Amino acid sequence: MTKAGIGEFLREQRRTAQLSLRQLSDLAGVSNPYLSQIERGLRKPSAEVLQQLAKALRISSEALYVRAGLLDEPSGDHSVEDAILADPGLVEQQKRALLDVYASFRAANTARRGIEKEG
Repeated sequence: MTKAGIGEFLREQRRTAQLSLRQLSDLAGVSNPYLSQIERGLRKPSAEVLQQLAKALRISSEALYVRAGLLDEPSGDHSVEDAILADPGLVEQQKRALLDVYASFRAANTARRGIEKEG
């Protein structure tokens, strides 16, 4: 299976987030024509632009850096948050709900460990 280019990956993530090209360009603070060129593979975005796009799409900037060839594929494990954010089978609302539930479980366990240490 071949890895999709950064432009194709961004288009998939934008569509998954149910954003138009213009909406994403506004959210990320990049011009609409520039974003269109990135998605079509005509331009290679800088690390800064990738970071802005990742933030707007609520996905890991590291995932975009790897796709763009700016970082090597991480060899260790991936975080749960990154997996949720990168899942194209979930809509944005579902991603937020899962992240909220996960964060609440983590916070509860951290609090529980603190109580156990005191006792």
